[in-house]
Parts: sequence; structure tokens; C-alpha cells
Amino acid sequence: MDEFDLIRRFFAHPVIRKDTVCGIGDDCALLDPRRDQVLAASIDTLVAGVHFFADVQPEALGHKALAVSLSDLAAMGAEPAWAFLALTLPDADPFWLESFSHGLFKLARKFRVELAGGDTTRGSLAISMQVLGWVPGGRGLLRSAARPGDDIYLTGSVGDAGLGLKMLQGEMEWRDEAVLERLLRPLPRVETGMALRGIAHACIDVSDGLAADLGHILHASGLGATIRWQDLPLSASVRRYIEQTGDWRLPLYAGDDYELCFTAPCSHRLQLEQCLPSQEVPWHRIGKIEEQQGLRLIKGGKMITLQQVGYRHFQND
Repeated sequence: MDEFDLIRRFFAHPVIRKDTVCGIGDDCALLDPRRDQVLAASIDTLVAGVHFFADVQPEALGHKALAVSLSDLAAMGAEPAWAFLALTLPDADPFWLESFSHGLFKLARKFRVELAGGDTTRGSLAISMQVLGWVPGGRGLLRSAARPGDDIYLTGSVGDAGLGLKMLQGEMEWRDEAVLERLLRPLPRVETGMALRGIAHACIDVSDGLAADLGHILHASGLGATIRWQDLPLSASVRRYIEQTGDWRLPLYAGDDYELCFTAPCSHRLQLEQCLPSQEVPWHRIGKIEEQQGLRLIKGGKMITLQQVGYRHFQND
């Protein structure tokens, strides 16, 4: 099976979007732009041994490869439209490809994402996914838009993916399949991101860890923040882990949760209550944006200064 057979067999699906003029099969995709909207674009690369274990289930890998890119669109309040896949494979294993493409297209259908093109080549396993989406002009959610006095919110819960990684690495004596699912098949908060347009000021997805990603908002906005430990949304498994180990830093610094951290003025609390319950995603107010630089945590009556860092390529090797 050569690369053209591979593409036709596993990735050349019928066109599903009216704004896709020409998809897979030509030198370029032809896409019909929308009036009064701006194009949101993002690209992520996942490398075996760096972002995932080489023996991960290919169905889960196909899901996650798309999910992490869709999470970037969600953080900007964008509506997903197209994806482009560059796939580097050590060999063209039809069983692996069938499972990988199944996981990818299952998530793509959920958000009406068209796989409109890409590339395949031979080499060490790596996946690059580019996504494109739409945002109404002037309504994109930016990291730099936080304001003093904004409430800080977080969707879902944090620390689950980091705990799941510890389980896969054999550091835990117990397993939680729901926690592992959060690591292997994260769900991008696309609907929530779109609902936040015109309500939230700043937004980011939690990919490198809450402290690091909230820190990106603070750096871009030139502000600081204080968050409250008792208000952090933690699953029962993460709480159990903290009780057993005392490692309360895990939910602050572990990445891969792909929840949304956003800020909004106090005057928008009612709007949030009206628009977000229908999204079926829990959300929690965890702190406040402040003029004073830095990121602080109130825990047990004490004020703790947090380092605003997470995983960094080339520095964590």
C-alpha cells in the first residue's frame, strides 16, 4: 500500500460541508470564506515518546490528535470547520490506520469538521494536525483581554490527565478508568468557547497546566491574579491522590486536561449562568484578576506565590 492507496482507503471521505469547494484529492483544498468573520487557525504536532506512548491505542491517538487542536479553537471562541493532517508513519499498517482514522473521524463528525487535506510520509511516528475555524469579527477571545477585577473561571476539573499519566507510568497502585479516559480522549470545550463570545474577556485552554496557562493570560494582559484552593474543581480520584501523597501541586502544574480557563467581569455572572448550563460542562469561579503582578494561591489561610511555568520543550528534556 503506497501513500495514495493509504489516503484513499482511510482518509478520503465524502465532503460534508457546503463551504468546502474541493477537499482531499487535489493539490490544494478550496474553501469558501465567510463574510464578516475572521479565520482562526492552529496547528499541533504530537510525537511518539514525547506526547504519547508509542503503544497507545491508535483509536485514542486519532481522537486526541484532533481534540488538542480543536481545544485551541475553543479557547478563541471559534467554530471549527476544517482539519489538515500530516501523518508520519514507520509503516503503513492497515489495522493501525483503520483504528486511528476511526477515532479521528468520530470526533470530527461530532463537531462537523471536514478533513480537507494533508500529507503522509515514512519515518518515526508523528502526527501534525492543523485546524481552521470561524469567529465573528471582533469577538475572538484573546489572552491579552483580561481586566482588573475580572472573575477567573475554570471548566470541568484539573489534575485528572496528570494523574492518568502517573497511572500509565506505573507510579500508582490503583487505577481509575475515568481518569485515564481524560488523558487519552480529552473532550475539547468547543460549545463552551463559542458560548463565551461577548461574555468572557480572556480565555485559554489548559494544556500545559493551570498555573502555566493562567500565567500566559496574566503575562499577555500585564496583570496578576489570586486563586483559591478550596474553589479548584478536583475529581474524587485527584483528591484521593493528594490525601495519599500530599502532592497538592499536581492539579496546578500537570497538563493535558484541555479545560478552559477564562476571565469575565462580575457584571456578567448572570449571563454566564444563563448561557453555560445548557453546555453540560461544569464551570467554577476560582479567583480574581488583580493589578498586582504574579500568581498567588490562598490555601489553608496562607498566601502562596505560584511559579507560572509548565512543560517546556527543549528545557524539560
